[in-house]
Amino acid sequence: MKVLVPVKRVVDYNVKVRVKSDQTGVDLANVKMSMNPFCEIAVEEAVRLKEKGVATEVVAVSIGPVQAQETIRTALAMGADRGILIQTDEDLEPLAVAKLLAAVIGEEAPGIVVMGKQAIDGDNNAVGQMLAALLDWPQATFASKIEIAGDKAEVTREVDGGLQTLSVDLPAVVTADLRLNEPRYASLPNIMKAKKKPIDVKAPGDYGVDTAPRLKVLKVVEPPKRQGGAKVESAAELVSKLKNEAGVL
Repeated sequence: MKVLVPVKRVVDYNVKVRVKSDQTGVDLANVKMSMNPFCEIAVEEAVRLKEKGVATEVVAVSIGPVQAQETIRTALAMGADRGILIQTDEDLEPLAVAKLLAAVIGEEAPGIVVMGKQAIDGDNNAVGQMLAALLDWPQATFASKIEIAGDKAEVTREVDGGLQTLSVDLPAVVTADLRLNEPRYASLPNIMKAKKKPIDVKAPGDYGVDTAPRLKVLKVVEPPKRQGGAKVESAAELVSKLKNEAGVL
């Protein structure tokens, strides 16, 4: 079975994001970029499926600028077999990303798609669900455990009330949550091997997908600075402040 794993290049999670002075977006100049942490978890899970003998090939797909090849190389160093880069300098919306991934899946015919539940830049949490809808495939989101047996996958997912276990027919789309696994560090020999693994470079036009934006960003601003706290003498005073000052009661 082939596993397809979309991976995204984002601002590294350790970097403090800065907004451009003209409020048109986030300043990416001289900023460290890395693989989206949830995508890293998805790659790790795909590689583990291959190590168990469930999967035969892991294909990493990224949509972004030429530098996104570095993100794919990271996936290859972790154990993916080959990569596909759909090269574009546009910041595509989730629907456009889902359409491009659906086109890739049409060519690759994987048995399962494992992807991060969301990217830490846009925090949309939308591509996985949109992709499943476009493909008319079953979906299991926020996965904390994946077990595959035959043509079915048993997925334990995190929900507000605790855990829910689903059985889905394959092929399916599964999105990875934080507690699915602990991604491995790529060893130096695997990093060197990854340089020789193939990456096919495509363009959105190769798939005939309309990637025109449907949304317009009016402005980007930083969140308001956190206000200092205050001590109260009693529960009654706390309730009074919540009601009269904070307006939350």
